[in-house]
Amino acid sequence: MSKPLYVLGTGLSHNGSAVLLKDGKVCVGIEKERLSRKKHDGGNDSLAIQYCLDAEGITLDDLAVVVQCENFTLPDRTHFKGKRLFENTTLPKIIDISHHLAHAYSAVGTSPFSECAVMVIDGCGSPLDQFIALHPEQKHLLDPVFFEEKQMQCEKDSFYYFDGQNLIPLYKDFSTMSSNSTNDFRLPTTQHSIGGFYASISNYVFGDMDDVGKLMGLAPFGTSEDFDFEAFEFQSGRLFVKDTWQKHFQKPSKGYGHFKTHFNYYANVAKWAQEQVEKAVVLCIKNRLEQFPHLNVCYTGGVALNAVANAKLIASNAAQNNYFEPAAADNGLALGCAFYGWLAYLKQPKMKHDGSTCFGKKYTKDDIDLAVAHSKNHYSISHYVDEEKLISYCASQLYNGKTIGWFQSGAEFGPRSLGRRSILAHPGIKGMKDHINKNIKFREDFRPFAPAVLQSKVHEYFERGNDSPYMILVDKTREECIEKLCNVTHCDGSARVQTIEESWNLLFHKLVTAFESLSGIAVVLNTSLNRKGMPIVETPSEALELFSETALDILVIENTVFEKQP
Repeated sequence: MSKPLYVLGTGLSHNGSAVLLKDGKVCVGIEKERLSRKKHDGGNDSLAIQYCLDAEGITLDDLAVVVQCENFTLPDRTHFKGKRLFENTTLPKIIDISHHLAHAYSAVGTSPFSECAVMVIDGCGSPLDQFIALHPEQKHLLDPVFFEEKQMQCEKDSFYYFDGQNLIPLYKDFSTMSSNSTNDFRLPTTQHSIGGFYASISNYVFGDMDDVGKLMGLAPFGTSEDFDFEAFEFQSGRLFVKDTWQKHFQKPSKGYGHFKTHFNYYANVAKWAQEQVEKAVVLCIKNRLEQFPHLNVCYTGGVALNAVANAKLIASNAAQNNYFEPAAADNGLALGCAFYGWLAYLKQPKMKHDGSTCFGKKYTKDDIDLAVAHSKNHYSISHYVDEEKLISYCASQLYNGKTIGWFQSGAEFGPRSLGRRSILAHPGIKGMKDHINKNIKFREDFRPFAPAVLQSKVHEYFERGNDSPYMILVDKTREECIEKLCNVTHCDGSARVQTIEESWNLLFHKLVTAFESLSGIAVVLNTSLNRKGMPIVETPSEALELFSETALDILVIENTVFEKQP
């Protein structure tokens, strides 16, 4: 038997991560924040890389190549914000690639397409100088206007063609960085990017540029009818952010109390901004496809996490087939780096991806027992040998209104919990949404929850019925289903749907099937196994700690059920 061929990808920007390929397929991957317990953590990659090596039972000597990506520097193999694992080594070889190229390879490596176009849209990619240093052969493809600019410029959107082996750049746009003035809309992003615009509105509304997901959840409560101006304009095929809209917004966030007092105002701002982003995304991608037509389109970069804009893109019929990369933000850079190493550097053929995003390691019974031994709390503990009995019990508890922390196998890679590290509940018991927000997630009451629905039943509950296995598309709940799905339907009738894939999410599929047999509803409320400000739990110990400090009724770790003693 030949020795496996391992490729390691590592992303060192914010939302850092590491991913290991074995013979062209993902065998393990982890976001650094899951290990450090600091949201959006990046920089030094030793923690994430060691996790991957340990999970696979290999060392650095087993790696064929390492591919890395960091926005503004080329990290030294020995040090980057601390010592790296490569400090005393000369092998494996380390290769640097640019930011948008890493995003693009993350999409093609996991997509179902053997050939496709790829769109990357985010807030800020690699600086122009770094991009040219890494990819000098592409300089002739760039607009000469970029080289006339004196200020730093970074990638803001890129369009590629994937021929089954290589990514060929077709169109790249750069933008100057947003200035460092005290203006509320100036952030460390490019001046004319969709991602930068949305982050600036997030900062205006919440005082945090990383709350763009929260902004999308706020928008349905608002109306944009008082804002009759545009944020974006197209000039000669390039998207620009106007300056004129900023003068209309003079009430930046002054804390949560201020936000609550002026809730309607901020909801209206969020609604306007969301609609601007939707129009800009569709316009930009349609423009690129008009120049370079293709039936298949992969879409990635941080902006590709906007589930409402994604649904509008599908409805626009810009492409016949769409693939939205589940880890579209910077946590996906390591994934793209790994696939670049496999496809572009080692020249190996693309291997079919099974569609799963669950790249974390599986924890053993010994790990669970150790977590229990170290816990300061006492629980009622039941071990289930029969999987069907476990499923039956958990389904009945959901039916009876209990909330369940659901911890199974390897964790999801990316921002969404899809049934491996989830909090689950009944979608139709009135008051459940408010209870989970207030007493389990400890977050704002307007925040929505997602419906996880059996793929075969999605049309029964939602109007468009798109396949959405990564919770990355918004749909409309059918009118006749709104009451039974009241906890997972937003105030405007929308829902960010997850369709459950039986092929790689079998146990979760069985649970929802069992719940349907009791309730007549093939849907459960699904949200991430964490609370506000906390990364999704990775280990049994973290799950037990979260269980102890929240109002969760039941915690299931593999086949062990924990319940609080009266």
